Amino acid sequence: MSYTEELGKNAKSAEAAIATASAQTKNDALAAIAKALIAEQDLIISENAKDLAAADENGVSKAMQDRLRLDEKRIADMAKGIDELIAMNDPIGEVIGGWTRPNGLRICKTRVPLGVIGIIYESRPNVTVDAAALCLKAGNAVILKGGKEAINSNICLGSIMRKAVESAGLPADVIQVVDNTSRETTNELMQLNGYIDVLIPRGSARLIQAVVKTATVPVIETGAGNCHVYVDSSADLSMAVEIADNGKTQRPSVCNAIESLLVHKDVAEKYLPMIADRFKEHNVKIYGCDRTISILGGDIEKATDTEYATEFNDYIIAVKVVDTIDEAIAHIRRFSTRHSECIVTSSLAAAEKFQKEVDAAAVYVNASTRFTDGGEFGFGAEIGISTQKLHARGPMGLAELTTVKYLINGNGQIR
Repeated sequence: MSYTEELGKNAKSAEAAIATASAQTKNDALAAIAKALIAEQDLIISENAKDLAAADENGVSKAMQDRLRLDEKRIADMAKGIDELIAMNDPIGEVIGGWTRPNGLRICKTRVPLGVIGIIYESRPNVTVDAAALCLKAGNAVILKGGKEAINSNICLGSIMRKAVESAGLPADVIQVVDNTSRETTNELMQLNGYIDVLIPRGSARLIQAVVKTATVPVIETGAGNCHVYVDSSADLSMAVEIADNGKTQRPSVCNAIESLLVHKDVAEKYLPMIADRFKEHNVKIYGCDRTISILGGDIEKATDTEYATEFNDYIIAVKVVDTIDEAIAHIRRFSTRHSECIVTSSLAAAEKFQKEVDAAAVYVNASTRFTDGGEFGFGAEIGISTQKLHARGPMGLAELTTVKYLINGNGQIR
């Protein structure tokens, strides 16, 4: 039996215990994890330091190093997120609907766990805890495959969580962290039919597409975020500066950060210098169309389709001046990953048109795309942002980690 098959077998063995565990047992396990994270924070930070040192040695960007870093505050935030998850209603067993057929059959539609979830992700070790906690609360066993850049952090976090789960009376194999970072192991995990019920990739567009193309188990696409802000002709320009600045610079390495800025020609000459001055405070590199360059000067590099299609995950942005809202929407349709899109406008007609015609998981009017997040949406922690339409879309909270079961009761009916 291969290494990945062993993981799958272990997860399947633990599946029934977590699927049928009471809400109290699951909450006890989560509380044990939260407590253990704080108790072992020095060890976690020590192991994380090994990953940060390797990242620095390998020339990883500062923005990506920020994704990798764990400190006391981030560990406390992870524990706080688990406490918030404990307070949420258990989705398992929830009755979604029910009805009685003319023949007397009583049909009840209820929520049940997905089963065994595989998660393949990059960089951020906090995902290891968030994903494990969410899967546990929703009654699923989980196999976690992080990137090699966070391997020491992930193994440490996995070990801490497994001990905590066991102390609450659940099998340790409810949570498993893959400690082999080879590509062969990753490919085997993607094809672990019969063991993994659904695979969720989190990370770069390259990672997600590799999983989609290689996997033979069902996949939910998440994460790739080529997000836009469109500043309409009627926009409050001060508001537009705040929204674009927040979307680009508050945390540029995450998937709901913006990568492109579209500006209506009627406000471009006034607005572009305003946002350029703000971007200078964060040393944001700007690529722009010819009209952007003519307004802002020669320091701006020419934007091509390559820049408009790129998820930079850094202090870099592509800017384009457009003649109409229709041109802005057409540009978004061409380059968007259908994650999060925003219009800044004072026109109700423009707002309604944008929200109706732009195809994305989250479409904003006069608010930052940085709000596309399970916590900000009130879901608690999230497993990722789904950019596809099946089986979930947008921030994936507890409900999205379940499927349905029909319970039918009769009194002798035959067909």
